[in-house]
Parts: sequence; structure tokens; C-alpha cells
Amino acid sequence: MKKVILVTGASSGLGLATAKALSAQGHTVYGTSRDVKRIQGVEFNPLEMDVTDDASVSAAVAKIIKTEGRIDVLVNNAGNGITGPLYAMPVDAAKKQFEVNFFGVVRVCSAVLPGMIEKKQGLVINIGSLAGLFGLPYQGLYSASKFAIEGYSQSLRMELQNTGVKVSVINPGDFKTDFTGSREKLPFTLPNGQLKKEFEAAVASMEKDESIGGDPAKVAQQVCKIVGKSKPAHNYLVGALGQTIVPTLKAILPGSIFVKLMNDHYGIK
Repeated sequence: MKKVILVTGASSGLGLATAKALSAQGHTVYGTSRDVKRIQGVEFNPLEMDVTDDASVSAAVAKIIKTEGRIDVLVNNAGNGITGPLYAMPVDAAKKQFEVNFFGVVRVCSAVLPGMIEKKQGLVINIGSLAGLFGLPYQGLYSASKFAIEGYSQSLRMELQNTGVKVSVINPGDFKTDFTGSREKLPFTLPNGQLKKEFEAAVASMEKDESIGGDPAKVAQQVCKIVGKSKPAHNYLVGALGQTIVPTLKAILPGSIFVKLMNDHYGIK
């Protein structure tokens, strides 16, 4: 059955790959961007939406409803990243990170879900992260925002149990997108040579992992599979085995050993 699907953050990376893949399957897809001019030469329908703005979200959703009469699937993909030391983090930076990654999800869900509930059917796919299942050094705000999506999605799933609306979370590992280049890097301001060295090592490690990351099409394929399921699972971990196994290691290893493994990987000795 062909569906009407809204994909946020569809101008590049995982969102663009997902919107293209869903459109190729014959679905009616609306892919959003704050700057709709960034979406060119695609088969899906470009749509302007700023997930940090209530009026923008409401207008975009209303346009789809007016044209199509419904939204069957919502893929909350829009997001960004901020890197910096949590021990010297400006609160404004934390608010900025959450405004897109978390409150953006809340804002779009609140605009779309009443229509799904009324029709007693629908699917919400929230793009979380493996970093929402375990913390990452010097990506603490990003991890925190993705942890928030996990809690929000779990609670939302409980509330919607008897409505016919399903909720799934995809937890991607590192994929090769422009996320690395667009990440905001906060300056290291403390007069501490050791911590600065560890900060720089961690940033270099994360950028290396991303540079050799997987093809975004793999996440897109997973979204397509979920859309076709009558009973989708709660979470889908997508990425290299060496990354998707980390939540299992966190669950079975003593905390001190797990932290050491993570810090070693990121150059914090």
C-alpha cells in the first residue's frame, strides 16, 4: 500500500537518502528543509519547514493535509551536532542542541499525531542514534539529546498503544554524510593542557569514524522495511557490527571496564 510520508531534514545525508528511497518505492513523499532551495532534482516533494519554529511546522503539515488528506508516516530525521567539553558548556549551546534534535521532534509529532489518531493508523519513525544508548566523550550534548528521544519515544509508544499508531526508533552508527562538516565545534577555553589534548584526540577520533562511515542508503533501506511492517519493532540498530554491539557490551560489562573501552577508543588514556 502506497503511503503519504513526511521526512524532515531531507536536504542531505540520511534524510535525503530516505526520502529518495521511499519515493522510489512509489510512496508520496514530502521532504523538508529550512531552505527548500537546497533540495534540487529529486522525485519527491520538497517542502519548507523549520523544525524549531511552531508556525513553520504547522504551515507545512497543513499544506500536506490539504493536498493529500492525511499523513501516514512521519520520519523525524532533522538534527545537528555540537562538540565541546561538558565541563565548560554554555547553557545556550545546550538549548540550541535540544531545540533541533529534541524539541524539533516534539514539535512535529504534536502537529502530525492528532490526525493519525483520528484516522486510527499511522507510523512515527524517530531517527535517534547509537549515541542515544551510550554516552560519548565531547559529544555529550548530542548524546543527551538522543537519549531524550529514547525516553520520549518509549513514553509515546505507551500512550499510543490503543490508537493504531506505531512508534519506532532507528539508532544509526556512523555514516558518511555532511554531518561532520556541519557540526558546530565549541572552542576549548580552559587553561588545562591535558584536557585540551584529550578533547582534540576525541574530536579527531569521531571525525575519522565518520569519514569511513557507511552508506546512508543502508539507513534508508531500513526505513523502507519498517514502513512495510504491520508490527514494527521498537528499536533498530543500524551500522557496523563494531558499533551496534556497543549497547550489548554496556549491558554486560562492569561500568568501569565499559568506560575504559570507550575512552581508549577516543584517545582518553
